[in-house]
Amino acid sequence: MSKSEQLLQIFKDVLETQDIDASVSQENCEAWDSIHHLNLIVAIEGVFNISLEPEEMEQMRDFATALKIVEGKI
Repeated sequence: MSKSEQLLQIFKDVLETQDIDASVSQENCEAWDSIHHLNLIVAIEGVFNISLEPEEMEQMRDFATALKIVEGKI
């Protein structure tokens, strides 16, 4: 499974919907609130065994940015 596929599965699991794709963002997903954002961060750090900086956590407002940050950490 690619990093992109793994990350998308994390988003689906945490946001509790299978009806999202790589275009998901805070703006187009009602389920993506502040609590789910924190849960996404925890899940991403756990699955990829990385540690995210506060600035990176704040920048993760869409899938594409999250993927770019994860790929930069691995």
